[in-house]
Parts: sequence; structure tokens; C-alpha cells
Amino acid sequence: MKKLLLIMLMVLGVVFAGAQKSEPKGKYAIVLQAGNETNEGMARAIHALLYARELAEGGYTVVLIFDGAGTGWANELRKPENPLHKHYVKIKELGMVEEICDYCAEQFGVKDQLTEQQRNLLVGDYDGHPSLVKWIEKGYQVVVL
Repeated sequence: MKKLLLIMLMVLGVVFAGAQKSEPKGKYAIVLQAGNETNEGMARAIHALLYARELAEGGYTVVLIFDGAGTGWANELRKPENPLHKHYVKIKELGMVEEICDYCAEQFGVKDQLTEQQRNLLVGDYDGHPSLVKWIEKGYQVVVL
């Protein structure tokens, strides 16, 4: 009887431990709207990258959305000479997903500068712009910089 009780407790312990380990982390959509022409824009971009990195390192799911004037960063962050490039590379290594607003990339003259790979990131699922509802319905919290 003691052995049966001990086995049952061990099984329950494994079940509960497994349930705790599989608890999902949060999801965040960081929208970068700041342009790349000013110090303020650079400060917002570096903080978007730092927040994305901290969240990704903590096991959270992160998507970075380049929107509005922020579409200018989509290409700039990929340039090795850009001081923020190393931060961008790090969060890409951590599995961050990204989107670029199709409409805004066109309006801000960025679309022609994008590589073929970057053009695959263009999204216009809500009137030419990325949909926030799409991410919110998937459980993402939205942070706008």
C-alpha cells in the first residue's frame, strides 16, 4: 500500500512539474514608428531593439513591426556600419519575427531600397498596413515606439 501511494505521488509530481514547465511566456509586438533622421528616432530604435532582445532572451515571443517613418530602419539596421546593427543581428538570432508596412515603405521611399528577402517581409493586411488585431488576437501585447 505504501509503495502504491509513493508511486502515485511520484506520478502526480511529474505531471504537475511538467505542467509548470510548459506554462507559456507572453508575446509582444513592438511597433517602431520613429524615423531614422533624428537622435530621438535613434533612441526609440535602440530601445525597440533592447526591449525585443530582453524579451526574446527571457523566452518571450517577439515581433518587430516597422511602420510609418520607422520603415526607414528596416534597411538601415541591416547595414554592418550602422551602430545598431549588432543589436539587430542579436535579436534576429533569437528568433524575432519582423514585418514592414507595405504602404508606409512606399510612401517613405524605402520600398525601392529593400532587398528581395526584405520585400518578403512587406505586409499590408489592413488597408495596406500591418494589422494590429491579427497580433492581438494571437495573444500579443502591443508596444509602440
